[in-house]
Amino acid sequence: MNAAHVHLTEPGLLVLDITALDEETARAAMRELEQLWRTSGVAPVRRVPGTAGVTARLYADLRPT
Repeated sequence: MNAAHVHLTEPGLLVLDITALDEETARAAMRELEQLWRTSGVAPVRRVPGTAGVTARLYADLRPT
């Protein structure tokens, strides 16, 4: 799984596009992110015809509670 590293200067709302080789890996990544932040939960996984792997979009809130 490829990961992009971005340093955030302040807490806020994020949109994360998850790309993985298979649905199981994408769902596992979303479950792990749920342990770190408040998220929109495990999202539906999509396949794009002609493209290897699957994608999913996850929303996360990094603001303090």
